[in-house]
Amino acid sequence: MDKLIKKIIEKDMNPTVAGLDPKLDYVPDFIKIPCMEKAGDNLMKGAADALFEFNKVLIDNLCDIVPAVKPQSAYYEMYGVEGIICLNKTMQYAEEKGMYVLLDVKRGDIGATAEAYSAAYIGQTDYMGKKARSFTPDCITVNPYLGTDGLKPFVKDCNDHDKDIFILVKTSNPSSGELQDLVIDGTPIYEKTAAIVRELGADSIGEYGYNRVGAVTGATYPEQISRLREVMPNTFFLIPGYGAQGGKAEDCALAFDKNGLGGIVNSSRGIMCAYKKGDWKDEQFGLAAREEALNMKEALKKCILK
Repeated sequence: MDKLIKKIIEKDMNPTVAGLDPKLDYVPDFIKIPCMEKAGDNLMKGAADALFEFNKVLIDNLCDIVPAVKPQSAYYEMYGVEGIICLNKTMQYAEEKGMYVLLDVKRGDIGATAEAYSAAYIGQTDYMGKKARSFTPDCITVNPYLGTDGLKPFVKDCNDHDKDIFILVKTSNPSSGELQDLVIDGTPIYEKTAAIVRELGADSIGEYGYNRVGAVTGATYPEQISRLREVMPNTFFLIPGYGAQGGKAEDCALAFDKNGLGGIVNSSRGIMCAYKKGDWKDEQFGLAAREEALNMKEALKKCILK
């Protein structure tokens, strides 16, 4: 996590990540219509081109103030092969602009399949004796439901290739408690998961006191965030649920240490679609996203750096 933390510090202690989860509905007509017309019957191509142009403007307006972006793979996969190409181009563009890239794919499986997922995103793939990266994010999200069999291949590749993962622990959605809050032998499942995450990262503590195996902890559950920080003192948190889902800056602050470190807070629609609120023109969507990101930064810092 040292790379991410250094970028947070460089961006004036800004603990935010901009979620790039675009739909065609979010893209202004002045971008969308020409792309779709140029592509003709190739709908996937037109959509993917529009999404990439949208993403580029967002990245251009955010890269000097926001340390990281988090594209959600599903929003690209639904546009087929062209969408996947757009996802890869988006990650590469953000990397060129100096941003940390966190790919939200929530992969999880066992054995050789887990190894294949890990090779695809954070390790390397063997091409007839030559190894190369197929996708190039700095980090991905991982689903722990299959247990440590589904996690160890990702941890190994993280250690071998200097990458990171965030494992789902206590997610922000309303129904997360149906499984995550179940109590087994006096301990809720999310705490048992947290203990596994803590152990998996124990050997990779870096310069700032955090290891490369992070945890997803929703801002919508501040009491659990506080408890999870006790359980995982050296684990960096990815905190979804801020803004539209109801999470507040003071809730997120419970994840942070006395130095203002410990987590990164995600906002997707709040930043991407900021131009739809207020008096912004469509052509100003990048500036609107920038202003929203700056407002979010200040709100978080006010609570974190007391």
